[in-house]
Amino acid sequence: MLIVTEGIGSHYIDLKEYSLRKGTALKIAKGQVHAFEENANYDGFLIVFTEEFVLNYFSKSSIEFISHLYNYHISTAAVHEINFNEPFIEQLMIELASEDTYAQKNIVAAMLELYLLRLERLSQTTEPPKQSKYYPLFLEFKNLVQEKYTATRNVKDYAEMLSISTKHLNRIVKEFTLNTAKHFIDDFVILETKRAIASSNYSLKEIGYAVGFDEVTNFTKFFKKQTGATPKQFKADL
Repeated sequence: MLIVTEGIGSHYIDLKEYSLRKGTALKIAKGQVHAFEENANYDGFLIVFTEEFVLNYFSKSSIEFISHLYNYHISTAAVHEINFNEPFIEQLMIELASEDTYAQKNIVAAMLELYLLRLERLSQTTEPPKQSKYYPLFLEFKNLVQEKYTATRNVKDYAEMLSISTKHLNRIVKEFTLNTAKHFIDDFVILETKRAIASSNYSLKEIGYAVGFDEVTNFTKFFKKQTGATPKQFKADL
């Protein structure tokens, strides 16, 4: 979590630029690549917490509400005009500075959990309806793509894993992303590829193999079809 208390600026998440100003909270999910701008002209706090911390100290019902922790595909990263940032930071710093550490992790987790729930409520105006009966199935599909994308990009394979038809899977994915299941899968592969190019020293051949391509020519064709540029051109423009 990047919370801005003064000034203006920007921050990059997965190569996309987000504007920042006083009262902004920027949600950065597990696995996302992010970068600070040079000579930033804002003040704030960066709160780093692990998945283990969330699973051990957050309630299960809260985790289901706080979708951005695991489901940034359909959640807004930046939330502006927040009026409860400073009270949250103040109370958090008081607790972390306390010499009495009894139940401190639980108290910190409760503060963070409440803050994230309130943040999620603010985000609801621009997010898809999570109360849809198909939301759990969409999450299952998303998780399967994250787990299996290097093995298959075929929509039929994922539909079979979910024991539904490809037509039904497409309807579900469109409800939450406004795009087809194939588009979602390809977008995920491109995102993982861009992350690897931007944040590692692996060769393009190694990256292509890591995201599921045995031949570098097929990898290049796929990337160019989706982005309009070859992986080499994309790397040169970074």
